[in-house]
Amino acid sequence: MRINHLIATIAILFLLTIVPWTGQARDDQLDSLKMFSEVLHLIEDNYVHEKERDYLIKGAIQGMLQKLDPHSSYVDLEQLQMMQEDFTGKFGGIGIQIGVQDNRLVVISPIEDTPAHEAGLEPGDLIMEINGESTQGMALMDAVSMIRGPKGEAVELTILSEGEQNPRKVEIVRDEIPVHSVRLQELEPGLIHLRITDFKTTTTNEIKEKIQEYTAEQEIHGIVLDLRNNPGGLLDQAVSVSDLFLEEGLIVYTQGREEAQRKDYRARRRAQDVHSPIVVLINAGSASGSEIVAGALQDQNRALLLGEPTFGKGSVQSIIPLTDGSAIKLTIALYYTPEGRSIQAEGIKPYINVPLQRIKKDENDEHPQLRESLLQMHIERPESLENEKSEQDQEIKELLAEDNQLRMALEILRSMPRIQELR
Repeated sequence: MRINHLIATIAILFLLTIVPWTGQARDDQLDSLKMFSEVLHLIEDNYVHEKERDYLIKGAIQGMLQKLDPHSSYVDLEQLQMMQEDFTGKFGGIGIQIGVQDNRLVVISPIEDTPAHEAGLEPGDLIMEINGESTQGMALMDAVSMIRGPKGEAVELTILSEGEQNPRKVEIVRDEIPVHSVRLQELEPGLIHLRITDFKTTTTNEIKEKIQEYTAEQEIHGIVLDLRNNPGGLLDQAVSVSDLFLEEGLIVYTQGREEAQRKDYRARRRAQDVHSPIVVLINAGSASGSEIVAGALQDQNRALLLGEPTFGKGSVQSIIPLTDGSAIKLTIALYYTPEGRSIQAEGIKPYINVPLQRIKKDENDEHPQLRESLLQMHIERPESLENEKSEQDQEIKELLAEDNQLRMALEILRSMPRIQELR
């Protein structure tokens, strides 16, 4: 209520500034508003091209919010609709989460199995241009609008990767980005790989459904909870996902500018709670909601964290509607782990720090490992066996072969038959 009242007050004062100034300034606040009105009229009267007042006012709002932090922004009607689609439905895009760093657009994380992921975009890549237009000083939501678009149409990004001196142009064809955010794979009987790509309105229910389907056939003895390149999403979903693995205690708390604005989020014991040992995989692309989950499980001694330090986005944004149907996305609080750690600009550090090293098969290797299938005149596998399971087993083998972090997580789970060993 306090924030809404403050926004309403600012909105009223803002409207007053676009009429001619008739009175003497009575305090510093009115002096600032007088200066704004003066600049507005100077632009209207003297700028080389005529500009609509509405355009100038919205530009001023954008600039005001951009001066606060990289995550506060003005959201017009089209952008607001896109944000709603992000969390509740499908949309046309390339599947990427972006942010602002040093006044440049940066890739926080490509979403798995999307055009951006397939194009090889990585966390930390700088987006220098979008369709030939420089992103220097570009508002975050404007960049999102330019990258989004109908399925089948291409967008050209100029990318500068870490360690490279010359940028490269990447043309990515937009696709329909699905709402699903959870994938479950069996690594071996009883040990599963649970991948969460981001936190949407359906994420917690997706996890429950997939675990229920699996446990109908096989008891879970250990989970690799994969939060790598998970850019976050909805706070309530990050909390409810954490709650699935915790029976009690603090998950996270948010703290606004006033002490009374603290809000605690606690775990509650439920029938669907998951008690299996957990190894959590994190990296620099793990941000916001994924950091909430990782921090809660770490502080509660519920899971072992493996990988690389996370992104370090520890702020909470709220969408506050304006009278014309648009909105502002405003940072209203910071969030803290159960032990009171703010991870803002710091990140969550894993217990085992292991950089990802992908091992690719050498197609030119003249001496591959000898296997039965390579022998001449070997007996073929009976067709009656489950071909689908064979394909899945091969997929898991290839995944483990090229992902040392996942491989190490599996080895840890094999050696931890009881959850007490994590504590």
